Amino acid sequence: MPEISTAERAGVGSDGHPRPTEDHVALLDRAVLVLDGATSPSPDLPPGGWYAGLLRDQLAAELRTRPREDLGVALANAITAVARDHGLEPGRSPSSTVSVVRWDESEVEALVLADSPVVAFGRFGTDVVSDDRLMSLRDGGLLQTGADVRRRRNAADGFWVAEADPAAAHKAVRRSWPRADVEAILIATDGVAIGVDEYGLFDWPEVLQIAKNKGPEAVLDAVRAAENDDPHAVRWPRAKRHDDQVLVLAEFAK
Repeated sequence: MPEISTAERAGVGSDGHPRPTEDHVALLDRAVLVLDGATSPSPDLPPGGWYAGLLRDQLAAELRTRPREDLGVALANAITAVARDHGLEPGRSPSSTVSVVRWDESEVEALVLADSPVVAFGRFGTDVVSDDRLMSLRDGGLLQTGADVRRRRNAADGFWVAEADPAAAHKAVRRSWPRADVEAILIATDGVAIGVDEYGLFDWPEVLQIAKNKGPEAVLDAVRAAENDDPHAVRWPRAKRHDDQVLVLAEFAK
């Protein structure tokens, strides 16, 4: 079994006020799940954190019952079950990112849907498993309004995320490595990954060293410190002063 350590921290809402985290983690016998509920595009929809919690529990149950099931199939089944049980409709439902790492005696595999990356380290170097479709649309100015987001969510010319359409599960980014080649894995929600991708505070190998030497909490501290130094989002424009944060470190070489 890998040695697993985690750190979690709630952010603030778009109004700057504290609110419960919308990030969710599950540690299974041979898998780790990380989900980040998206802020709902409409006030009449349930919050993304509510949906992410339900989907985490359903996906965890799916993998406990069928531990060798294809990850895309497991996620599709979980999305279908949550949508059915709660009357959710595609295009009119909350959504969530999904990142899964699963291992057995011979292989480590990853699934990433939307912007919560998995980063593997080992004999192959550093392998970042990321779904860049959402970021590319944002950088291209194509997600300016809520209507833009709704039109491009789970669409061929847009981005894919867990919502009420199980087809999204089969659009996830996938990767696998021989277990003997893997030394460590990081799973991060975008409230942590932003420290690498946008703030440039460190690269992923540096994140690994900080997490191993000081604990994952120290990485969260560094991101929050940078954001506190830019309280009005001048240096780094962003919708919230602080996003929710989750960082999971799984050390396979120990």
